[in-house]
Amino acid sequence: MTPTAAVVVALEAPAPAPAAVVVAPAPSSTAGAAAAQETAVEAAADAPAQSSSGGGGGDGGSERRSRFRRICVYCGSAKGKKPSYQDAAIDLGNQLVERGIDLVYGGGSIGLMGLVSHAVHAGGRHVIGIIPTSLMPREVTGDPVGEVRAVSGMHERKAEMARFADAFIALPGGYGTLEELLEVITWAQLGIHKKPVGLLNVDGFYDPLLSFIDLAVNEGFITEEARRIIISAPTAKELVMKLEDYVPEYDIGLVWEDQKQNGLVPELESGITSS
Repeated sequence: MTPTAAVVVALEAPAPAPAAVVVAPAPSSTAGAAAAQETAVEAAADAPAQSSSGGGGGDGGSERRSRFRRICVYCGSAKGKKPSYQDAAIDLGNQLVERGIDLVYGGGSIGLMGLVSHAVHAGGRHVIGIIPTSLMPREVTGDPVGEVRAVSGMHERKAEMARFADAFIALPGGYGTLEELLEVITWAQLGIHKKPVGLLNVDGFYDPLLSFIDLAVNEGFITEEARRIIISAPTAKELVMKLEDYVPEYDIGLVWEDQKQNGLVPELESGITSS
C-alpha cells in the first residue's frame, strides 16, 4: 500500500476513544462510515483541549494560547549518546505543556519517545501514541502513557499521526525518524498538507541533513520555495515560536481526489486555540 493510499485507509478508522489502549478495527468501505468518521474527527477538533493545570480542569489561565491543538513529534526509540538530546526531548515536552498543546507520537515508552511523552503527560496534556501491534512488545514497557492506538502497520501509523497533528517536529533519531520526516516534507511539497514542519537541531545534529538539502537546491533538484518548507532551530522554545509564525509559501496547485477526506490539506485557522 502506498503512503497516500494509507492516508485514506487510516481516515476510515474510528476516531480515538478515551481508553488507554485502542485497537483500530479494519477500515469500512461504506460511504456512511466515511461520513461518520469525518463528523467524529470534526467534533474532536472542535472540542476544547485539556488544561495544563491538571486533569483537564481549570480555566487554562496559566497557558499561552497556541494556534495548534496537537503537534506530532518524530524521534528515536533510543536516547542517544549525548545528554543534550535527552534534555531537548524533555524541554520540548515542557514547551508543549506551557503552550497548552497536546502530543501525537509513535507510541513507544523508551528512548526520546518515552522522555517527551512522559513530560507532556506529567504536565497534564493529552498524549496520543500510535504504534503497530507488532512493535508494542519492543517499544512499550510498563503502563502506557496517555492513549495508545494500536494499528496494523507502519503506513497506517504514519497516516494516523499526520491526520491528528497540526504541525510536525523532528527530534534527533535514526532511519525511522528520517523516513517519517522526509515523507511529511514530501507531502507538503506535493500539496497534500500545509502544516508546518520543524527540525529541533540539537547541537547541530541535523546540520549534515540541511547541508545535503542545500546541495540539492544548488544542483537543481529542490526549489528554493520547497526548501523553505523546513523550519529549524537549536532550542524547543525557538522552534515552536517559528512554527507558530509559519505561513506556507509553497503551493503547486495540485488538487487531490481525497483532499476533503484526509484532513491534511486545509490550512490552520488563526482562531484555533488550545484553551
